[in-house]
Amino acid sequence: MQIEKFGIILNTEQYAACVSFYRDALQLEVLFEKDTEEERLTCFDLGGVYLMVEPGGRASASGKPPADCPSKLRFNVADVEAAVAELARRGVRAELRRRPWGITAEFHDPDGNRCALREVAGFGA
Repeated sequence: MQIEKFGIILNTEQYAACVSFYRDALQLEVLFEKDTEEERLTCFDLGGVYLMVEPGGRASASGKPPADCPSKLRFNVADVEAAVAELARRGVRAELRRRPWGITAEFHDPDGNRCALREVAGFGA
């Protein structure tokens, strides 16, 4: 099997809020949107991978624990602290964590799905 394109489908309860979050707060590029009687979705570019946001999930206002949301969307950036400050200006609160292998910042989307930043330096080392 030769995979031609890879993507992640994220089902959300708060579809409009999640689309706004990924588009405006994280500033992901919208590849396309569909809003018909049969389907409603927004597809974002994740650096060559796509993130498709669709209705049909279940939200948790306090954030989902790993048992309820075993996947995490991680965004590697050059400077985690600068990215956290940028997110704060856009209304997203992220918790900075220093670890022996690098810096991360944990946050949730409007549905409570787990997201994180990680410094790209040292990734895979």
